[in-house]
Amino acid sequence: MSDLKSQFEAAIARTKTLPTQSTTVQLDLYGLFKQASSGDVSGARPGMFDMRGRAKWDAWEKRKGLTADQAMQAYISYVEGLS
Repeated sequence: MSDLKSQFEAAIARTKTLPTQSTTVQLDLYGLFKQASSGDVSGARPGMFDMRGRAKWDAWEKRKGLTADQAMQAYISYVEGLS
């Protein structure tokens, strides 16, 4: 396993020990995680009555174009900033 991948997994584990974060922070982390693990956003944007799904889709779409390595590094840096 690459060093970046192990750091990414450690950062994911670290988020579980942090105090509850704001919705904005949670969405930023979600978008970076999805970009790192799944690549660019796919599928149609959820409808306006699915506010949670729409917010998550938007957070992921905001990271469109980042490579998996770039998204992992950004996630790691973001979590370090929260610690």
